[in-house]
Amino acid sequence: MTPRASVTVLRPGMMASVQDMGRHGHRHLGICPGGALDTLALVLANRLVGNADGAAGLELTMGACELRFETATRIAIAGDDFDACLDGVPLWPCWSVPVVAGQTLKLGRANRSKAKNGLRTWLAVAGGIDVPVILGSRSTDLKAGFGGHEGRALKAGDQLMLGSPALNAAQLAQRPFGLRMPAWSFDPRDEAIVLRVMPGPEFEQFTIASRDLLWREPWRITPQSNRMGSRLEGPELKRKRSADMLSSAVIPGTIQVPPSGQPIILMGDAQTTGGYPRIGVVIRADLWKLAQAPLNGRLRLQQVDAAEALAAWDGQRRYLSQVAQGLVFAGWPAQNSTKGVATHAD
Repeated sequence: MTPRASVTVLRPGMMASVQDMGRHGHRHLGICPGGALDTLALVLANRLVGNADGAAGLELTMGACELRFETATRIAIAGDDFDACLDGVPLWPCWSVPVVAGQTLKLGRANRSKAKNGLRTWLAVAGGIDVPVILGSRSTDLKAGFGGHEGRALKAGDQLMLGSPALNAAQLAQRPFGLRMPAWSFDPRDEAIVLRVMPGPEFEQFTIASRDLLWREPWRITPQSNRMGSRLEGPELKRKRSADMLSSAVIPGTIQVPPSGQPIILMGDAQTTGGYPRIGVVIRADLWKLAQAPLNGRLRLQQVDAAEALAAWDGQRRYLSQVAQGLVFAGWPAQNSTKGVATHAD
């Protein structure tokens, strides 16, 4: 019997986990959507290896990861490159690369002067990571301890099974090729990352001065940030008057302001309800930026309206449509649509 294709984790890095597009439709049970924090990156990596948009890949945090491929396959990363090398040969983001059995992928920070200092990258392998589907998803819920590989972050010695690839042997072995990154991609070495934000339900509860500070002043992403939320440091945001609130629904991108006055931008593993005032929400077309933004990096929040948010989302979908068309022209399997990018709507 032919052994199943697999990947062996030699070194997992700080926080590596199996993630797909998320576990949607269960908010009423208090189950967060989770999934890849940058669904755009996962979709791009998956398409480059012939997978469906929602195939499970690996979310790798801060590099320092080492994986060995036990079978011939094809891989792609999207996000920070973390000085990635396949048997010593550099592997660039958004490139589709063949792998032979026994090759090792290493992600690290060997040359920190050239590193982009991002926080995460996403790895797709032809066929996807084959772990059990729980509540419609293969994602790891790290907080609740289920899904993914044994409901936890990866550790050295883990062996991850692969699904059957959509690519044939000739396609798997095809020479490397890459995608042109979108014009709206960013380099976290720049002065500040701009996130477009719509005012939230409790926006008017804050003082005029605080509302002005929200847009005018830069914010720092503190090291206390994680998959639940990015904690920001900056000027104190004050409400007109202190008052208790009933818990209300929150989604990834919601900006809550606790009594400290320092905002928290919720992410995929955040709770489904919260009792802090919601001063704004990051538009879904920009959530990928926050997922890749480095710790201690600077943000600027830019106010937009619903029309601008929809236009930004349409721009992202057009880019993905162009990617799909280009890959079909190159002989890759066709994707039905761009709706695979998570909408975070249950």
